[in-house]
Amino acid sequence: MIYGSGGEWLGTNARRVVLFGMSGLGKTYLATMLRDAGDWFHYSVDYRIGTRYMGEFIADNFKREAMKVPFLRDLLLSDSIYVASNITFDNLVPLSTYLGKPGSPSRGGLPFDEYGLRQNQHRRAEIAALLDTRHFMDRARDIYAIPHFVCDSGGSICEVVDPDDPDDPVLSALERDLLMVWIKGSDAHTADLVRRFDRAPKPMYYQPQFLERAWIAYRVEKGLEGDEVNPDDFIRWTYARALAHRQPRYEAMARRGVTILAEEVAAVKSPGDFNALIARAIDRKEA
Repeated sequence: MIYGSGGEWLGTNARRVVLFGMSGLGKTYLATMLRDAGDWFHYSVDYRIGTRYMGEFIADNFKREAMKVPFLRDLLLSDSIYVASNITFDNLVPLSTYLGKPGSPSRGGLPFDEYGLRQNQHRRAEIAALLDTRHFMDRARDIYAIPHFVCDSGGSICEVVDPDDPDDPVLSALERDLLMVWIKGSDAHTADLVRRFDRAPKPMYYQPQFLERAWIAYRVEKGLEGDEVNPDDFIRWTYARALAHRQPRYEAMARRGVTILAEEVAAVKSPGDFNALIARAIDRKEA
């Protein structure tokens, strides 16, 4: 770890962390709170994916839909309108909409091959965005003179790295430059995330091998062909299994850094609270 003790963390003039864990446990809450304090640079990996690496895919998808409408088609072909996504740190809907859900086209689903193509695009984009972290650390210091840096990673970070490989290039790069901080949820948090997802299922990225197994198992259990699958039902069925699949991967990643609990995150109200929490986490690890 780049900080040998809680005291070293508190005494440094350049605090650098990457937050990871399941979506919904407080990564973006912490990153936004730190950014609003003025001396922390907030690097959102999902925002970088949706703008730098998948922005063209997303915009082209909008254009394909617009071309199906004669009125919009004529305007597009005459360069009379401009179509683009409006992704922000707080609104990543264009990215998740592009990823989509596999299943029956009549229910808004994608053919599985097309879904897999978009998943692979996301995988490449996420790896590239994670490896851009050092570039944005340098920008934060050299251009903006902001001393502290927080990388707000996506929930799928554990799916695009090999947590058990000590030489994994993405994790090695992150560990070299930042303190890796896992926000660990309890069983109660997991159950709440599942309930929230069940009310409003959203597209997400899955590790290819996990996704292939889930797609086959679901269709065998339900007795369905691919074009008969209800997309929302499939991703609801898959979500809890995906969380269970991710947990040991997060835990393996956390061996490279420190662990804080979601309950502890909920009590953080200021950068001072955050700094004290990370100092305690470092000292717990070192003990």
